Amino acid sequence: MPVTYDQVKTVAAELYGSALKKVPEDTKAALARAREAETNPVAQNVLSMMLGSARRAEEASRHLCSDAGIPTYFVKIGTAARLQGNIRQAISDGFDHLVATIQPPILKHVTNPLTLERGYKGKSMPLVSFELVDGADYVEITCSPKGLGAGRWAALEIFSFPTLDVIERYVMDCVLKAGSQHCPPVVIGVGIGGTFDYCAKLAKQASLRPFGLVNPEPILADMEARLLDAVNKTGFGPMGTGGDTTALAVHIDYAASHGFIPVAVCFNCWINRRASARIYDDGRIETFE
Repeated sequence: MPVTYDQVKTVAAELYGSALKKVPEDTKAALARAREAETNPVAQNVLSMMLGSARRAEEASRHLCSDAGIPTYFVKIGTAARLQGNIRQAISDGFDHLVATIQPPILKHVTNPLTLERGYKGKSMPLVSFELVDGADYVEITCSPKGLGAGRWAALEIFSFPTLDVIERYVMDCVLKAGSQHCPPVVIGVGIGGTFDYCAKLAKQASLRPFGLVNPEPILADMEARLLDAVNKTGFGPMGTGGDTTALAVHIDYAASHGFIPVAVCFNCWINRRASARIYDDGRIETFE
């Protein structure tokens, strides 16, 4: 039984709706841990409000934020999966279906960068990245809508043979420039190496890594710990109210590169929007965060 157009369309729509209305379970747990560790009473209250908002939005099937972001999907296609129909079109049609049916309705955030006209459609929308997974018999789709608050402060710079210290200083420069405008506490994704475009993809995918997974590269695991400590010592705190919790995690990935080494930094706001599903060859659909 192949993975069909109809399955992909339905899953694409459902994942977007879920990402808008439900904070991932691991993120709620991280917010709860942060609240217990927080020493600033105002920040404690803000974290409590966030957890309460997450609970009420899920119970009432309401959006957590008025900024629904733009449709962004990451798709992994197993080389053993059989496909039937136009998969790219199915994702686009799934988003169209969501726009037409979701309640409450979402605002028009898709923007033409040449005219600044806003709507639901546009060139290359939805934004979809594809990669192959050798031997897998499924299509995996991850939806991570990107809103203005977190999206505005992503950055990339290309260095020549940088030391780890130079890389960490650059990440902190990006953190300080963003301040609290990306709706903290955030998840910070960092990509190192590859090329200009590949590095940005590494950073975005790193930001989607579930909490609690230890980086398999010891150098990066140590860097993540140092950076998380440094970010939280900035004192910006939840939504800029001050305190110990500016970031919930720093996740880093890397790729081999040339002597020119890009470093990309991106942020996910406190909602940490992500929702995923695998559509298997046998017809099973497995959802996860």
